[in-house]
Amino acid sequence: MKSHFQTISPIDGSIYVEKPYSTEKEVGSTFENAKKSQSLWRQVKIEDRAEICLKAVELMLEQKQEIAEEITWQMGRPIQYSAGEIAGFAERAEFMVATAFDKLQPIMCSPQAGFNRYIQRDPIGCLFSIAPWNYPYLTAVNSIIPALMAGNSVVLKPSNQTPLTALRIFSALKESGLPDNVFQVLFLSHQNVQSVLESADINAVAFTGSVSGGLAVQDALRKRFIQSGLELGGKDAAYVRADANIEFSVDNLVDGAFFNSGQSCCGIERIYVHKKVYDEFVDRFVATVNNYKLGDPRLMDTTLGPMVRTKSADFVRSQISDAVKAGASALIDESAFSDSQQDTPYLAPQVLVNVGHSMSVMKDESFGPVVGIMKVNTDDHAIRHMNDSEFGLTGSVWTQDEEAAVQIGEQVNVGTWFMNRCDYLDPALAWTGLKNSGRGVTLSEIGFEQLTQAKSFHLRYKI
Repeated sequence: MKSHFQTISPIDGSIYVEKPYSTEKEVGSTFENAKKSQSLWRQVKIEDRAEICLKAVELMLEQKQEIAEEITWQMGRPIQYSAGEIAGFAERAEFMVATAFDKLQPIMCSPQAGFNRYIQRDPIGCLFSIAPWNYPYLTAVNSIIPALMAGNSVVLKPSNQTPLTALRIFSALKESGLPDNVFQVLFLSHQNVQSVLESADINAVAFTGSVSGGLAVQDALRKRFIQSGLELGGKDAAYVRADANIEFSVDNLVDGAFFNSGQSCCGIERIYVHKKVYDEFVDRFVATVNNYKLGDPRLMDTTLGPMVRTKSADFVRSQISDAVKAGASALIDESAFSDSQQDTPYLAPQVLVNVGHSMSVMKDESFGPVVGIMKVNTDDHAIRHMNDSEFGLTGSVWTQDEEAAVQIGEQVNVGTWFMNRCDYLDPALAWTGLKNSGRGVTLSEIGFEQLTQAKSFHLRYKI
């Protein structure tokens, strides 16, 4: 078994980070210390927990430019966008801290003579959080901050592609006064992750990653009755109705499809357009995509960076090739993006039409810069296509009719339904998925339910 891992930057294939895996002894002491520290942390007043968490957010914001550069080197996002992840981190953290004051209070039952009855929200213990590389801060914050606010300890296992993100969070919390061992970091191989999941050291798991990864987590936990939140894949669809503002829809859907090189679980991967506006939409969409600049993500004018690794780009290339062989038309000339080269993670954006649901590009998660566009005749036609997927993370409709948007949304099987918006998490709303997009909830007031244990108090005081 390897003792070290390397983070290979997609920018130039260089080794950006090299770190040792946590040893078996370190893993054991980490969870032992997590248990001890949590028994004290749960007694800390919520006001003091909030002060520490918010101070950590301030420190992260102060370092956002250095953090942005690390993000770009580790996973390839253009530097002009990387700092925005820290702003999103702050938005979610601040909302969950503020929400905790109300939502962690006891739930008082209606008065009953001679009795005092209430439900207390106790911390669950130690949360094991497994974060991905594509949005390493935005995904991690969803569980870390509410878990700490609820009185839990947290052990974070970051992706080996973005290990420095965990160390940044650790340093900010430590400098903010978080007691030792309430938040810790482990660098683990897949085999060691499984050992941790099968151990009795953890009380809940928050996992963000692939469907196969989620199934592996579920399988490892099969002998234990603990909470597990699984945020998995997506094949998110958009429907552009005949009454949509086409210019607005195009601008937002191009961004929703190609931001972060399409490497987003809730990115737009399928678009259904009403026949009345199909031609105009496609023409505008292609023109907008052709304005993108693929290249070195360290340059401020780059709008599309490399994918995280060549293997990922190869998968998307194969989806595009197979679709074209099956009759799809590729509307983007790859040669116009000179940095798009075989055997590299640099891949031009692609727009496909004449596509169908028999094609991988319309049914399997691409997680890359490609989108398929289909013409539809009616709302019902669009709804059938949107639901024809093993995933159910988000969906969106582009229309000026809110009533129609709600009616359509009630029939589409997703965890979040948007009107005239996409690829965004509002921390006030529950983040959840259906079907193979996972289970559980983060963010919103509901997000605290998976991080606390209900304990009922039934007190008779007149005897």
